[in-house]
This record gives sequence, structure tokens and C-alpha cells, in this order.
Amino acid sequence: MIVQRPSRDRGHSAAPGRESRHGFSFGGYYDPQWMGFGPLRVLNEIRLEPGAGFDTARHANMELLTFVVAGELAHDNAIGGSGILRSGELQWLSGGHGVQHAQRNASDSEPLHLLQMWIQPARLNHQPACDKRAAPPADARGWTLLASGDGADGSLPIRQDARVRQVRLDRGEAADFELDVSRLYWVQVVSGRVSANDEIDLPAGDALGLRDEAGTLRLEGAADGQALVLLFDLPV
Repeated sequence: MIVQRPSRDRGHSAAPGRESRHGFSFGGYYDPQWMGFGPLRVLNEIRLEPGAGFDTARHANMELLTFVVAGELAHDNAIGGSGILRSGELQWLSGGHGVQHAQRNASDSEPLHLLQMWIQPARLNHQPACDKRAAPPADARGWTLLASGDGADGSLPIRQDARVRQVRLDRGEAADFELDVSRLYWVQVVSGRVSANDEIDLPAGDALGLRDEAGTLRLEGAADGQALVLLFDLPV
């Protein structure tokens, strides 16, 4: 089964200096048909004006992943994870039994574009932890593993049997991925435009969820400029 999640159908929220699109129910946005996809519970696309952000809040028993699309993000937490995240970098914050966390646009002149993803951990009440992964080289081709349950290939070692990959595709360039019928997959187009299996058009912000699917998933760049896609490989 393949389900489509067009960008235009996502939830929307706004606050001073901040605008968010919600792939799944979050905060004041509630849709009983979109409560998550397997252990992937939150996928927010956020744009922050200079200096805007999120004040300190407590998080527990979620694997929080923050991916900077463009700009610079200042982050601060109670376990020594303060610093700056830049374009293409991914931060992992494991809430464990509870941790304080704040995020803000580090620039006083440039906007910030980021994704926030929350994945339910395999076990509750871990010790909180934090780490980040550098941006893959701009000329990297093929699938790049960003996060995984075992930290393979220099990926962030998240506390769930999940893998997060990225791929960049120019027009006409394709990337194949072999699906396992026992897994769930979520495809999120971060920027640009791609086609899936030569039949589904996916502009920026669109997503696909795949359940009980086997065979090959083919993504192909479908517009001028480079497309960026994240693929979440998840347990059922």
C-alpha cells in the first residue's frame, strides 16, 4: 500500500517569527488519520525568521532529529549539546527520561529552514544523549546513511531499529532502493521535485508512505536544480 501526503494537505501553525507545516498531528493541529507512521510520530517543516525560535522545553522518551535545510540553528540543552547546526547537518537528541532543550535562528539577518522529526524509541527512560552528523559532501551521490540503530557508516546511533537516509538528485538522475515487505518507509521531499516509480509526481514538501511493499523504489529528479529527499526505513 502506498499513501500520498501532499504538502498542501499538511497541518499549519504560526507564531511570531515562526511558520510550521505538520506532516502528522502536533500541538494544536490534530488529524486522527495522521497520528504518525509507525514509530515516526512528528515531521515538521519549520521556517524561522532571524532571531526567532523555540524557548526551553522538556522532552522525554523521543528520539528528536533536527535537519537544517538552509541557514544556521543555535541549540542548547542540559547535557552539553550547545552549539550551531549548519545547512545539511543533522542533530540527534535522545530525550530519554527527560532533558531541557531550546533552539533559535542563529542569524540576525537570514531566515532558517529546518525539519524536525521525532521517532519513538525502542525502550523508554534511557539516559539522555546528544550528537550531530556533519553534512555529507555536496557532490555525494547515491544514498547516504544519516542515522541508524547501530550507528553504521558514521551515522548517528539512534535508539530505534530505524534508518534515515538522504539522496540528492539532478534532473534525470535516479536512485533505486530495494524495499523489504516487513518494513515501513516514509519518503519526504525536502527540496526540488522528484518522480517515484515513473508515475507519482512529488514536489517539495510532498511525501509517500509505503507499507507491505516489496520490489524496487525508484526516485528520479524531475526538475531543474537539485532535489533533496529523506527516506525513513522503519520497523512495523
